[in-house]
Amino acid sequence: MKTLIYYFFKLFVRTGLFFYSKKTTVIGSERIPKNEAVIFTANHPNGLIDPLLIATHIKRRTNFLVRAAVFNNPIIAKFFNLLGMMPIYRIRDGVQQLSKNEEIFNKCQLILKNNKTLLIFPEGTHKKDRTVRPLSKGFTRIIFKTLDNFPDTKINIVPVGITYQNVSSYPSKTAIHFGSPILANNYYDKQNINQSVKNIKELVSNQLEDLSVHIKQDENYEPILSTLNNAQVDFTKVNHVNTLIKDKKILPQKKRSINYALPLFLLIVLNSLVPYSIWKLLSKKVDETEFIDTFRFGVNAILFPLFYCIQSWVINIFFGWKIALLYFLTSFLLILLYTKLSTTPPSK
Repeated sequence: MKTLIYYFFKLFVRTGLFFYSKKTTVIGSERIPKNEAVIFTANHPNGLIDPLLIATHIKRRTNFLVRAAVFNNPIIAKFFNLLGMMPIYRIRDGVQQLSKNEEIFNKCQLILKNNKTLLIFPEGTHKKDRTVRPLSKGFTRIIFKTLDNFPDTKINIVPVGITYQNVSSYPSKTAIHFGSPILANNYYDKQNINQSVKNIKELVSNQLEDLSVHIKQDENYEPILSTLNNAQVDFTKVNHVNTLIKDKKILPQKKRSINYALPLFLLIVLNSLVPYSIWKLLSKKVDETEFIDTFRFGVNAILFPLFYCIQSWVINIFFGWKIALLYFLTSFLLILLYTKLSTTPPSK
């Protein structure tokens, strides 16, 4: 039953993301081992949208670790458990909570031992900065404990770089790059744990810097980012942008494109005034930029279809099912057309 629920919601979320994202480019998914344990290590620029995008664009069923704060609501917690999400506790969640991580780590070991997959964000927190931050060693602890208890398990680390044209803006383009698998067994030395941790973290970090747009976090970060933003570069062309950064090319400033699809957006708002107004009210309570996409997608994926169903039912009563069906399909078509035809909001 859990498997059925998982794949139903995977299809639901994948469909929702298709309507929500202008374009999602996936590169390197063929590198993912098919029958061995895989731990995906991804950068983390954009809240819960990150794991949803990755999980819905790979064939293998994925379990993933997310910040414990999203499990505070017991109903939401049960739903997340069905989807394979597990909470990871940090010091900011309370020192007494850290002991719960041991149980989670034990579950992760069994997942890998059974040749399943695990998605983790080793940067520890989400942040929209276009840089790969220092990695925590939590994921190496899971790997090493698994190899200690189940030494015959082959564990592949697959770095995943995720890059948005503009975090928190709708619609946005996204690029997901899967790196080359790293066989963790080859880098685990029981006699020198610290060096093993350092080696694996370095291998993963180096790949992530190539798989996502990476600007070194120093005094040149802001000038480089400002130059790229002013030139209106397509950040989802990761290799090209990273080359520009390394070559330190001076790019000409480019004017913002006119959004000729704006009339479609106005039609959508008029047709969806109730759910749109609810979202605008709820959005004021989102205090982290990196969570705007998460809440916008979650709220709208439920409210808009629900509203269109109710509206279609009312139209059916007065005008018949043919007009109601036409309205229902047209409502979704308007959203799809705007999402795909609209210019991507510029990065800031």
